[in-house]
Amino acid sequence: MQRLIVLGSTGSIGRQTLDVVREFPNEFQVVGLAGGYNIDLLCEQVEEFRPDYLYCAASHSNLQTTGVDFLSMEEMVCQTNVDTVMVATSGQAGLAPTLKALTSKKSVALANKEVIVMAGELIMRTAQENDTAILPVDSEPSAIWQCLQGETDVHRVIITASGGAFRGIPQKDLYNVTPKQALKHPTWSMGDKITIDSATLMNKGFEIIETHWMFKLPWENIEVLVHPQSIIHSMVEFTDGSIKAQLGSPDMRLPIQYALSYPKRFPNTTISKLNTSLLATLNFESLKPDLYPCFSIAVQAGKVGGTCPAVLSAADEIAVNKFLDGSIKFTKIPLLVDKVLSEHQNTADPSLEDILTAAKWGRQRASEIAKVI
Repeated sequence: MQRLIVLGSTGSIGRQTLDVVREFPNEFQVVGLAGGYNIDLLCEQVEEFRPDYLYCAASHSNLQTTGVDFLSMEEMVCQTNVDTVMVATSGQAGLAPTLKALTSKKSVALANKEVIVMAGELIMRTAQENDTAILPVDSEPSAIWQCLQGETDVHRVIITASGGAFRGIPQKDLYNVTPKQALKHPTWSMGDKITIDSATLMNKGFEIIETHWMFKLPWENIEVLVHPQSIIHSMVEFTDGSIKAQLGSPDMRLPIQYALSYPKRFPNTTISKLNTSLLATLNFESLKPDLYPCFSIAVQAGKVGGTCPAVLSAADEIAVNKFLDGSIKFTKIPLLVDKVLSEHQNTADPSLEDILTAAKWGRQRASEIAKVI
């Protein structure tokens, strides 16, 4: 039985991870849960899964639990009775626990793309030094990972993008869109932050950075293709011209389960099978960067490297939050992120401390600029 820690258990990916666990009670045991501010849901999860370890970002005085050790996420992931850590937090919160899990030689199922965006070189070097597996959970890296099984000689990777809530609409027509409109993703059900990142296509810029580090691919060998149906999640072209694609219903439980069950595949009747009749209507479009300025900003920051990606992630986090609370307009998101990056003094080959310091500065500066932009 695989013993799991679920970081971010009350979020979208965390809840879906526990859905998978429920289907396979003889395969997985939850030994630790880390939640945010949804105390009621965390209480329900503790009651159901009876973990040994618990972390709560909010005050846990209302958590009526006995026999549970309250630990920090960094302490939790290195316990001896832990096999795999599901990193389902959002933003910077998953960075330190991921590094701690890797140095403790725990397998890491990584759903938090910001961890790789902020510290890709450091994360992958730590995993290699400790001979520890990073199991991609984000749907596009998972698709690439599945296509690469047993393969070498990669020519290029093609990441697909739905185009988000405003596919094909020029920036000049998006000034007055509301958070409610932006949160209506056409195919996926996800948390608020990643849904807005899908609308700006910041998430695809993040995934280019993810793919570069996770699969050691040159920037020029990674492309994005708009695919509105979200059926093909990524494709890999090999040097002989052959292309492999991973297809599936737009359901995050599929990549979650694959990461947890790898190298096996478990039958799960709660995950809908792909209706192959839909394959007759698959569409593809070239990505038009002028429609998605956040995409180009993210890719450029990734190529610069150093602490720039950490500032990118931090500034985007603030920009999205400010849009969601009504402080800035949707079209100000790329302007805000770009302004913060333009002021940043980059540090090459950064340490964890450098990365965290840069991210803290990025959040502070983004908050300041948001007041006047």
